[in-house]
Amino acid sequence: MLAILCTTVGALSAEATVPEVKGWYAGLTKPWFNPPNWVFGPVWFMIYVWMAIAASATWDNRAARRTFFIILPVNLLWSLLFFGLHRPDLALIDILAYLILLVIWIRQLWPFHRDYAKLQVIHLLWVNFATVLNASIWWLNK
Repeated sequence: MLAILCTTVGALSAEATVPEVKGWYAGLTKPWFNPPNWVFGPVWFMIYVWMAIAASATWDNRAARRTFFIILPVNLLWSLLFFGLHRPDLALIDILAYLILLVIWIRQLWPFHRDYAKLQVIHLLWVNFATVLNASIWWLNK
């Protein structure tokens, strides 16, 4: 069930993203550390899998479950803001909230489900990178 939910969020994000990659996004000035476009799909696929695994394995933790269900729409909103509305500025605000939620989720998981929390630390590292990338794109194109 949670795997379907996570992959649905991923598919909706991709729906907003893919049409803009060769259009609007291609025309943006990007920082030197911007990875090739093909990197994002596999990385996010794995993150969604890890999110589903962690959420399923920690279902008994009410606070972690609640945070997970807040993280998903915040995650989706980023794609809608950045790619759908072409608003890197608003997407930057959203991704900062996403980072805070991830830290909260990891802290909720850590005492009882350390291995699943460690998967989310990888997620957090990627979103930190994505935040710097988002901020750089916004700065270079404002």
